[in-house]
Amino acid sequence: MEPGVSLDEVKAPAKEFFERARARLNLEVPAALHDLTATAVRGDLDLDDELWEKAGVKATRPAAVLVPVVARAEPTVLLTLRTPDLKSHSGQIAFPGGKIDPTDADPLAAALREAHEEIDLDKRFIDPIGYLDLYLTFSGFRIVPVVAHVSPDYVMKPNPSEVAEAFEVPLDFLMQPDNHQYLSRAWKNIERKYIAMPYGDRYIWGVTAGILRNLYERIYAG
Repeated sequence: MEPGVSLDEVKAPAKEFFERARARLNLEVPAALHDLTATAVRGDLDLDDELWEKAGVKATRPAAVLVPVVARAEPTVLLTLRTPDLKSHSGQIAFPGGKIDPTDADPLAAALREAHEEIDLDKRFIDPIGYLDLYLTFSGFRIVPVVAHVSPDYVMKPNPSEVAEAFEVPLDFLMQPDNHQYLSRAWKNIERKYIAMPYGDRYIWGVTAGILRNLYERIYAG
């Protein structure tokens, strides 16, 4: 448990979580989404700055994901399992989302569109709250996560060409620092550090776990 964060705070009920989220987040688009010279300190790079140079990669492609927090008595986070035959990140646990198209008005519009395309989650069930920090990935994306209140009465249907299944994980579990593992693995001849949050037989790691860690830091830490 980190200093200054009580167990009661981390185990906040739905009402308290959403109140905290609305007080700490907003829908102001991060300047670094399109301005590559603006400061962006979240993502794979915030674990080891030197990896960018060693890997020889740059994050330049704007993207957005929906972080759907389902407003149950004990809140949950709705996640997806990507199909095994996708070209990128196949078989991994992810948030609904993808690249921001020219026709998308903003990251929120992109996240809502992708959630509808991937799991047929209609925006009438979604109440957007605000953006987390811009998250840069070694796969080249500049991701804006959109935290949203999702009605527990939501209806969805995974698109089988993209999503093998969708499922919920207790927010309480994901917001416990003791469940945040810091690991490393070889990637492009470098040792890449990452976060993992295994939950039963669900292995939540990488970008998804990093964004969830940022959610914890923005809502409960500091």
